[in-house]
Amino acid sequence: MERFTNWASDRLIQWRHVLSVLFIAMTIALGFSASKIQLDPGFLKMIPVEHPYMQTMMKYLKDFSGADMILVNVHWKGEGTIYNKRFMDALNTATNDVFQIPGINRTQVSSLFTPDVYYIRITAQGFDGHPVIPAQYTGTAKQLKQIEDNVQHSGQIGILVANDAKSAMVRANLLDSSHNSPAEAAMFYGRVIQALGDVRGEFESKTQYTYTLAADHGALKKGVQVATGYVDYGWLKRFQTFYYQPQAGGAPIAISGSDLNVATAANPHYDPNVQINIIGFTQLLADVINGLLGVFSFFALAFAITALLLYWYTRSLRLTAVALVAALLPVLWLLGVLPLIGYGVDPLSILVPFLIFSIGVSHAVQMTNAWRQAATAGADPVEASRQSFRKLFLPGALALLTNALGFAVIMLIRIPIVHELGISACIGVLLMIITNKMILPIMMTHVHLEESSRRHTRHEAGQRVRIWELVALSAKPKLALGIFALSLGLMAVSAFMSRELVIGDSGVGASELRPDARYNLDSRVIDASYDIGVNVLGVVVEAPDFEGDSCLHYPVVHLIDEFDLYMRGVAGVRSVTSVASVGRQIVGAFNEGNPRWMALPRSEAGLTTASRAFDPALGLNNASCRAIEVLVFTKDHDGTTIEHIVKEAQAFIDTHPVEGVTMRLAAGNMGVTAATNEAVGGAEVQMVASIFTALFILCWLTFRSWRAAVCVLIPLMLVSVFCNALMATMGIGLKVATLPVVALGVGVGVDYGIYLFEHITHAMRVEGKDFEEAFYDAMCMRGTAVVFTACTMAIGVATWGLSALKFQADMGLLLAFMFLVNMLGAIFLLPAMGTWFWIDRGKRAKA
Repeated sequence: MERFTNWASDRLIQWRHVLSVLFIAMTIALGFSASKIQLDPGFLKMIPVEHPYMQTMMKYLKDFSGADMILVNVHWKGEGTIYNKRFMDALNTATNDVFQIPGINRTQVSSLFTPDVYYIRITAQGFDGHPVIPAQYTGTAKQLKQIEDNVQHSGQIGILVANDAKSAMVRANLLDSSHNSPAEAAMFYGRVIQALGDVRGEFESKTQYTYTLAADHGALKKGVQVATGYVDYGWLKRFQTFYYQPQAGGAPIAISGSDLNVATAANPHYDPNVQINIIGFTQLLADVINGLLGVFSFFALAFAITALLLYWYTRSLRLTAVALVAALLPVLWLLGVLPLIGYGVDPLSILVPFLIFSIGVSHAVQMTNAWRQAATAGADPVEASRQSFRKLFLPGALALLTNALGFAVIMLIRIPIVHELGISACIGVLLMIITNKMILPIMMTHVHLEESSRRHTRHEAGQRVRIWELVALSAKPKLALGIFALSLGLMAVSAFMSRELVIGDSGVGASELRPDARYNLDSRVIDASYDIGVNVLGVVVEAPDFEGDSCLHYPVVHLIDEFDLYMRGVAGVRSVTSVASVGRQIVGAFNEGNPRWMALPRSEAGLTTASRAFDPALGLNNASCRAIEVLVFTKDHDGTTIEHIVKEAQAFIDTHPVEGVTMRLAAGNMGVTAATNEAVGGAEVQMVASIFTALFILCWLTFRSWRAAVCVLIPLMLVSVFCNALMATMGIGLKVATLPVVALGVGVGVDYGIYLFEHITHAMRVEGKDFEEAFYDAMCMRGTAVVFTACTMAIGVATWGLSALKFQADMGLLLAFMFLVNMLGAIFLLPAMGTWFWIDRGKRAKA
């Protein structure tokens, strides 16, 4: 391997001018491709589509409300209740607005103003049933009083009307949101997000905005009105995409906000007494995208901090510039490669470029540090580049391969968005082998080290001796025993604390956002105002082989009735809705509302009286009741709550078999949550075991020593336990956004041990030193770079803590913790273990 490294270094230097031209051409081409990258959101990317629960949901997506639901709550802040003309006009307008949103399933839009919402009243002449809002509604006092009475008999209080009569809901579902390309997904969700923003702004914004073309745009002439809205985009308008719908029909035309003029006018629909609350996946996506705008400011902050730290470390503007360029190149190349393979950027993978930059800085510091030491020792730039390549190509390439491996095992989580994260990160790290191990040495052949940096390097070397002498004490056998005891104690405490770690989310609202985010405030308002809540688990009952309408067969509805009653008694369940519960209410109504008669008849003729409950328009069953959905509303979406409810539901299914009937979990947003939590929980052990096994094999093949592999990996294992304890202590659940952190932390943290141990093994095998001396020598040569890169990377990701997105802040905190503690493990626990593994060699050397 040493012979190959020497040959490669000679060829790299010999062909550096030709390679420079090639790399510049690649950078220009990939830079152009990077300009084509697009945001690539998608509901189906966020869920484990292969999970049995999701297979059930996808099978009946056209029959029942999916998890991609939108809830628009119209809240009256004025005096009195919602039964006034101003509010009803606002609700009617909001209903129409939601109905016109692109991509909305118009057959599944429900509010007091839609015909599927009706009342049933028992009169002397029999049943009287009509839509809650009469077709001839004009807002008279008499009509408003009648509407209030109709609502009382509609069964919609707590469902579409708030319990305190201060709010009313518009509920809708999006059509199938699968897309063939990032461009399609960006357009679909972009239009929906804009429309939802205008639904809110129409009542809450005092200003109306009209957008017209500033110049001709294809067949569209200057001055054509492209859109009207109520959202003030401010300086972000230039980055916004607007969509013009041709009057003749056809696909909408995307137009950049920078090509539009905006005119303002007073908003005629503004009402200070009306507040709009919106929740649902698409609104969550909109808030996450808005929060991601802050990512770029954090990147600028991290870049500035890194630049200052690099200059402080090297005292060389030239080396600082070269290291930053080398760290930025793989980011640019990655962004250029993604469009070529049909990938875009989604809310999770947008963090990958920042991780790649941090890793790039780490490896650039190691390379520039070796070059600086060689240049200070008297080598010219070309020779210093050759020497640094020979010293660091092998450990650097191995470290990058382990980084790629850490990202690759993330793909064991069978969720598309995580797969794309893993693939993107793997590509970025592999590109770094070219940018850091080839382009960086070539760039340094043109650098002449400043005299100030040479003086600083000599002075720094003298100062570091005492520090590394103290650190090297950890390689003393007796002190190593104390380090072992401390490590074991910390591991025991952390393992005990880790028992509180939960899989999934906790609390009310979206855990991706801060508790005070508008989305979570809206979620709390809706959750407190309605009986059904916002968290629903759907259980599908299949009865395909019964004659006629399956709901008219007593065994079918009796099973549903039993399940309904059983789930109402399960801890964590808020309420249950099913054809059985609705049917019992209707049967009771036929018997003067007597509670004693609120039971399901056993005959087909008797069940016919409850047939109104089996109307597919209610959304609880499809035609002929071939599939029936039971809606279980949960009190929250805590991982432990959902796990308990799913287990109870499955226990009922297992113990209540009915011939010809199959009960299947699970639909609804809590079905998605349950499937995601199970996917994450199932992948955790497999992922951790895979990465540590693969790293052990790589380290063993590289160092040809199982002891070296153990020394490198044991600190990483301990830090993984510490990380779980930290998550449990801070209430951070194990979920899609946090599970990859363990793999990333291990994959990146192994760099420190590899860089140090490569020098240790070289000093022991070639120079004949004992382990303690070899470790001290490794710290003098590479210790400063290890400590510096760990601190720099930790500071870089710690800036994520300022993000409006809680999942990004959590990832930043956990990664910063793992980067720092992995470094401490490499400089303290690694030598403590090594000195006992090679204690016989130390005794022989002293003899």
